[in-house]
Amino acid sequence: MRAFRVELGPASHDVYAGAGVLDGLGRLAIDAGLNPGRAAIVTDSTVGPLYGERSTAALRNAGFKPVTITIPAGEASKSLDVLGTIYDRMTEAELDRASAVFALGGGVVGDLAGFAAATYLRGLAIVQVPTTMVAQVDSALGGKTGINHRLAKNLIGAFHQPRLVVADVATLSTLPDREFREGLAEVIKYGAIMDAPMIGDLERDLDAILARKGGVLEAVVARSLEHKAAVVSADEREDGLRKILNFGHTVGHAIEASSGYGRYLHGEAVAIGTVAALQLSVNYAGLSADEASRMKRLLARAGLPTEMPSRWNGAEFVRALRLDKKRRADSVEFVLLDRLGHAFTQKLQFEQIVVSLI
Repeated sequence: MRAFRVELGPASHDVYAGAGVLDGLGRLAIDAGLNPGRAAIVTDSTVGPLYGERSTAALRNAGFKPVTITIPAGEASKSLDVLGTIYDRMTEAELDRASAVFALGGGVVGDLAGFAAATYLRGLAIVQVPTTMVAQVDSALGGKTGINHRLAKNLIGAFHQPRLVVADVATLSTLPDREFREGLAEVIKYGAIMDAPMIGDLERDLDAILARKGGVLEAVVARSLEHKAAVVSADEREDGLRKILNFGHTVGHAIEASSGYGRYLHGEAVAIGTVAALQLSVNYAGLSADEASRMKRLLARAGLPTEMPSRWNGAEFVRALRLDKKRRADSVEFVLLDRLGHAFTQKLQFEQIVVSLI
């Protein structure tokens, strides 16, 4: 098991990554200072049947009294309607301000449960218990919570730091292959933006990672989370450095929104967005074409899409691009690379982005 602390002053918290840590969830929650009383486990219709009973047992053994709230699996659940259902169930369970919410699932569950916790009774403790590759290496850490608007992804949300992150890499064994591979887009991102040697390590270890060998998975998850923790600790509210974590996401989010949530998994859209960002980096930041090609090959080896969707250049895509959270009038703070392992933001006009992708 790997363990480290995210240093955020009063919001500092511990992160645990390893096989079997789910069974210690209740004890770890007590160690994090949570009250062993009423609690809610928010999960989805896929993860609940797999890990709901184990999580419930782990919490009950530590004195918690959890109620399970199950939402439909899929990106479509990040909506006001499903959020309202969670509020209803929290109210029925008589949660109070000493209660905790446990987000058991992938990024959708983490974002949605986190936002519910941030806003119910003006803020309940949230524990992130990620069970997908995307969530374990990225979205469970950092405090970003929210839901989608029909026109743009993650348009409604709040920062709400978890009190604890518990990533059991053994849960990745039940993840469908497509969903496992999509998480590698976020892993590859860390190498691109801040850890060039990681790219070589991923090229060397990719077969073992795809075979889901426990030791290498634990190392990849922990290394990714440690990178994100370093960035978040330095810039919790995305005022500066944290913006580099959006590498590949500006175009990726526009693809997700314009193609209809669900056609592309988040990591698949990010992979395509990463290739777009690499091309823009060649055009505007001095990244070498060879380095861009190397990254594209790695994404393809991971089984991720690397080409823009057919007929992508329509009104829906442009509208989604212009609704990006980093927009400033007719430009967006776009994350670029001048070399592998070093990212920065630069204002680009929306027209510059679109033209570079044609």
